[in-house]
Amino acid sequence: MEIKVLGPLTAHEHGVSLVPSAAKPRQILALLALQGDHVVTVPTLMEEIWGQNVPRSAATTLQTYILQLRRKIAVALDGDPVRNAKEVLVTQHGGYLLQIQPGQVDVQEFEQLALSGRGAYDAHDYAAASALLGKALAVWQGPALVDVPVGGVLELEVLRLEEDRMACLERRIDADLKLGRHTEVVPELCFLAARNPMHENFCAQLMTALHCSGSSWRALEAYQRLREALVGELGIEPSARLQQLQHAVLSGDLGLGQPLTATG
Repeated sequence: MEIKVLGPLTAHEHGVSLVPSAAKPRQILALLALQGDHVVTVPTLMEEIWGQNVPRSAATTLQTYILQLRRKIAVALDGDPVRNAKEVLVTQHGGYLLQIQPGQVDVQEFEQLALSGRGAYDAHDYAAASALLGKALAVWQGPALVDVPVGGVLELEVLRLEEDRMACLERRIDADLKLGRHTEVVPELCFLAARNPMHENFCAQLMTALHCSGSSWRALEAYQRLREALVGELGIEPSARLQQLQHAVLSGDLGLGQPLTATG
């Protein structure tokens, strides 16, 4: 089985799609996939589908959705001598479990690559960190579950995944800055800073990249845009870290953001 949730929801077994067309069964499949090989309780599934307005017929309706998913799985498993649908979508005490092998869900691939990348970064192997974190980010095919209506449970999962993606992206750019790839990351950082005008870390990375690329005046412009956004929207000044970075640029600190390892 191969399941992708980092983008449009896809799930295949023996080349046959397991994704139902109806919205609520899609939600169930997505939640079971994200919790792969772990039991998702009936109350959790009901909360995802109906929120606080659980109908009296919820238990029967949920069983119908599970049956629909099992029918899709049974079609894909037709002729498989080893497994049947009930052994893939398993009924457990109090809930359901999607039986999958490690690495069959793209989230697992992303998380493993991101973990390895963090380890390389912490070990100061910035070239390996950049490569591994870049591979982790390449697993994403768009916003998580972009074509699935999400309830309260999936919404939190999507937010968690997006936070993990942003942290991975920031660390990959940090690794590239450590490697002296200042000019190379400027276009990407310009885009990220424009999309996230109050994101201090993207602004700090952009200022560092611009300053070390010989465009200190553009670094100061980036700081001013961030300050205007923060003051205008929140009534607050940039953090002390950003102010110190601005002062370093103004003073012409040539050591700002210098790479630990020279590279092309």
